[in-house]
Amino acid sequence: MLAQPVPTRRQFLGLTSTAFAGLALSGCAATVAGNSTSGIAGQTIHGYGPLIPDPAGLFDLPQGFRYQVISSFGDAMSDGHHVPDRADGMGCFGYDQDRVLLVRNHELKVGHVKDGALRTAGRTLAGAYDVLDDGSAIPGGTTTMLYNLKTGRMEQQWLSLTGTIRNCSGGITPWGSWLTCEEDLTRAGEGVKQDHGWVFEVPARTKGLVEAVPLKDMGRFNHEAVAVDPATGIVYLTEDRDDGLLYRFLPNAKGELAKGGKLQALAFEDSAIRDSRNFSGDTIPVQHKLPTRWIDLDTPIAPDDDLRQRGAAKGAALFARGEGIHYGVGADGRGEVYFCCTSGGAAKLGQIMRYRLSRFEGQTGETSEPGTLDIFVESTGKAMLDYADNLTVGPGGHLIVCEDQYTDVVDNRLRGVTPRGEVYGFARLKAQSELAGACFSPDGGTMFVNIYSPGKTLAITGPWGQFRG
Repeated sequence: MLAQPVPTRRQFLGLTSTAFAGLALSGCAATVAGNSTSGIAGQTIHGYGPLIPDPAGLFDLPQGFRYQVISSFGDAMSDGHHVPDRADGMGCFGYDQDRVLLVRNHELKVGHVKDGALRTAGRTLAGAYDVLDDGSAIPGGTTTMLYNLKTGRMEQQWLSLTGTIRNCSGGITPWGSWLTCEEDLTRAGEGVKQDHGWVFEVPARTKGLVEAVPLKDMGRFNHEAVAVDPATGIVYLTEDRDDGLLYRFLPNAKGELAKGGKLQALAFEDSAIRDSRNFSGDTIPVQHKLPTRWIDLDTPIAPDDDLRQRGAAKGAALFARGEGIHYGVGADGRGEVYFCCTSGGAAKLGQIMRYRLSRFEGQTGETSEPGTLDIFVESTGKAMLDYADNLTVGPGGHLIVCEDQYTDVVDNRLRGVTPRGEVYGFARLKAQSELAGACFSPDGGTMFVNIYSPGKTLAITGPWGQFRG
């Protein structure tokens, strides 16, 4: 068993929740220089400076930053298994003064057995959610890592969830667990024994496999990611479909998601506005805040995969492939949820949405003032933002956004976004793959990010407090 850690979860929440507030109050203004991208006002900002070519040809970073590969596909893990491929969403949790726990998704499907932790078919693990017709565990799931920030060493790695399909992204909880989401809707009888399309909870401090329990009241749909309001325990969920919705889950008991709750979908108060995607132009102008309401949804298990259609028929707003989502706090102390829509906008290159929570939003969803939603950023060209995917809040109050555009020659980057919505380049991946799972250590000194396939996890350190914009 792992030794009892010194609690640092509160510190981590404090870092991420107040990040936007601090920088927004400072009135940070961008300047013009090297590694630049235009912001919403036509301004050009350079972020942390020009990128320095990586001698290893893997990952370009600004001057003063460095990366280390801390885990790779095929590495032997502490439990005798091997690191699976297709590393996707990831969360970081404080463990003690020097170490952190990382819970990492693996977006593996039924046919990816050879890429999974078991490496060969024909093995069933106690606790696996589902198995194939031949009795072998479905390879999707999560791995957990114990990493020492002080020594830069990976101390332990183990398989923590298995038997699931296409664990894409997820989100951390205030009570120290990772919510991992299936981006898949395979039904029992289609070569598997169980229905899929669920959220599962993985306590970060559990050594070994956790019991795989689907949180069915949180809906069966093409899940992408989740964010939790620490004040209420309300969970916000994105859906990776061209006509997806933004959901929220009101738990019956805060911090005890398995006890069930109510699922809702976001709608605009103006019932004439039902589409945030801006495919035909500026239907909704950038940073124009629109009051919202929430619509109750019935039959969340959606055996016919019609949850989004039923929500839309009731007036729910449409979003273009909802992806990563993250909770933060604005300059006025009001909770905010930022999430990416990968193919939104007239250019279909991506949007970043901002939902400002209703005031006095309790566990039952009552409000004294409605929440608002606006398009915080909308890409007008590939040089600005090219298929936004996972995102996180950095220690300086900026969003860090992973790109996942696939073309003949992939050119995916990490983009930074200031509290004013100005976009700049931070890092560039040279491999023919995507970036995913960006998250920060509790002290804000290390960012972790995954290269999807062949899977690698990087630890990035550098002068995070020296943004030059």
